[in-house]
Amino acid sequence: MIQVETRARREFVLWLSALSLAGLARPLKADDRSHKRATAVAETWLSLVDEGRYAESWGAAAPVFREAVTREQWETAVRSVRTPLGRCLSRKLVSRKLVASLPGAPKGTYVVIQFKTAFEGKAGTIETVTPALGADGQFSVSGYFIRS
Repeated sequence: MIQVETRARREFVLWLSALSLAGLARPLKADDRSHKRATAVAETWLSLVDEGRYAESWGAAAPVFREAVTREQWETAVRSVRTPLGRCLSRKLVSRKLVASLPGAPKGTYVVIQFKTAFEGKAGTIETVTPALGADGQFSVSGYFIRS
C-alpha cells in the first residue's frame, strides 16, 4: 500500500478515488478538439510514468494535482502501485468524457479518459487519467487512478 502519512494518504486516495465516480460528473457537450488535445496530454504524461520518470510526471501535472500531493508522496505512491505491474505492454483508449465538474475537485473543464492497459504482470488494467483545462487554455493531468 502507499507509504505516506495517514492523513495525507487518505486525502490522496479519496481525491484519486473521486475519479472513479466520474459517472457523477456533469457532462459537457462533446468536443472532439478538446478530446484529442486532452488525450494527447494524457498519453504524453503516461509515457513519463511508464518510463519511471515519476518526478517529471509530477512536475508536468496540473497545479491542483501538485497541491494535493507532494512530489515525494507521488513518487512513493506511484512506485508502489506501478512497480509490481511491470512494463506497460499496450494501452488502448476505452472512453473519454468532457465534464464541467468532478466530485471533490475544483470547478472547471476536465476530460475523464480511460485506457485498458496490459502490463507484464497484469492484463486488463483500467487506467483513468483526468486532464484539466488550465487558465492558459492548455490541458494538464489533474488526476490518475489505476484499477488492476
